[in-house]
Amino acid sequence: MTASSEKDRVLIFDTTLRDGEQSPGATMTHTEKLEIAGLLDEMGVDIIEAGFPIASEGDFKAVSEIARNAQNAVICGLARASFTDIDRCWDAVRHARRPRIHTFIGTSPLHRAIPNLTMDEMADRIHETVSHARNLCDNVQWSPMDATRTEWDYLCRVVEIAIRAGATTINIPDTVGYTAPAESADLIRRLIAEVPGAGDVVFATHCHNDLGMATANALAAVAGGARQIECTINGLGERAGNTALEEVVMALKVRHDIMPWKTGVDASKIMNISRRVATVSGFPVQFNKAIVGKNAFAHESGIHQDGMLKNPENFEIMRPEDVGLTESNLVMGKHSGRAALRDKLRQLGFEVGDNHLKDLFVRYKELADRKKEVYDDDLVALVGATSEAENEHLQLVSLKVVCGTGGPAEAMLEMEVEGREASATEQGDGPVDASFKAVRAIYPNNARLQLYQVSAVTEGTDAQATVTVRLEEDGRIVTGTSADTDTVVASARAYIHALNRLIVRRAKTGPGEDRREINWKDVS
Repeated sequence: MTASSEKDRVLIFDTTLRDGEQSPGATMTHTEKLEIAGLLDEMGVDIIEAGFPIASEGDFKAVSEIARNAQNAVICGLARASFTDIDRCWDAVRHARRPRIHTFIGTSPLHRAIPNLTMDEMADRIHETVSHARNLCDNVQWSPMDATRTEWDYLCRVVEIAIRAGATTINIPDTVGYTAPAESADLIRRLIAEVPGAGDVVFATHCHNDLGMATANALAAVAGGARQIECTINGLGERAGNTALEEVVMALKVRHDIMPWKTGVDASKIMNISRRVATVSGFPVQFNKAIVGKNAFAHESGIHQDGMLKNPENFEIMRPEDVGLTESNLVMGKHSGRAALRDKLRQLGFEVGDNHLKDLFVRYKELADRKKEVYDDDLVALVGATSEAENEHLQLVSLKVVCGTGGPAEAMLEMEVEGREASATEQGDGPVDASFKAVRAIYPNNARLQLYQVSAVTEGTDAQATVTVRLEEDGRIVTGTSADTDTVVASARAYIHALNRLIVRRAKTGPGEDRREINWKDVS
């Protein structure tokens, strides 16, 4: 698409697998990345930024396989303004049906100081590296990092250089979430009006949510002439996150009267991918999150409930089914069969294969024996729980705890470590502390517990508890989650899940080397 065609179409560029995964603790396994990429491709995302190929061997392999598997979307890799980065990126995306190289450099005064380049030296590097990328690939995106804090004259200068060098998309990042809607729109509008050649490329916007305005800034940029929005599922991203894909897609759909632009995204698939990203990243969606939060379609006050009964449009500007949400209610019992489970999962937006269904059904029967009522949210938690088996170097076999007012809690734990069984008994300040100490006795580690969080999946004393555990070791941050009707068991499993992710992260990055630590000193 060029700026002169499809004026009413906005391209959706999803960077969940790159910028989203840079959230501390949001590491995804190779298989999880492939799954999320497949869901993005299936839902109609135009461009998938699959990763940062030079960051690690794991990133390179993931981007390469996503590129080979993609059916519809453009597959993009990120590269700094370095021939080495760009070559590595091209090697990863070259097998895609529609590959793209995305190269960037920080252009604001603060960011120019990182590689210690003068304005002229940076301008030369932009021309050389964008030209090099264009010689490899006919679809090149260029970004002036921290564009919204870059001097106006210099921003115009380097955007023109990138266009002349062959960039086909110019992305304007609000890297630190600094701008505001009116400014965002004006910036794009002025660039298109004043930079020679701007009418021949697509302008994109990439907004962060540090001031809570990412979605507003992205939509304002579209009003200013941008025709590509960079975003992530659930707004996942560094610090306060990125523009949320579900928010911009539904805003354009619901308020088409004042924002007459369309996307190619199938909105009915939003809820499914939101749940999967929350599960694999370990970042639960806040209850009051727009579009995909648990309370997004909930109405508690009497006035609202009365109005909803009379006409849902009184208090809902979109229907739950528009985003793939079904009504949460009691539908399954301990006597329900495998076909009924598959059908209900399909209603909830989950398409599962036979092997996955077999595992889910066993866990479902176990849950139904323990719970009187099984709700939709319980099934969603079960789907997440079965994901934990991926890359399980460590597995929980059994756990028994003794606790109460009579003294310290005691945990008796059995685990499998690389297929070998081991056991330990430890005491602690409560059952969770004792259980974690028992895990450490079997699998010694120096990971520091950054977060321990418990939330109920549904109501009642027999509700499943979802536990989130975040660990940090030598700059690597990982998150583990699990759900169980026994909170202590869920806690132990979440801790073990986090350790499994830490083992994967160690293998990907090597000793002391985290993918986010790569910096300009590595650029020749």
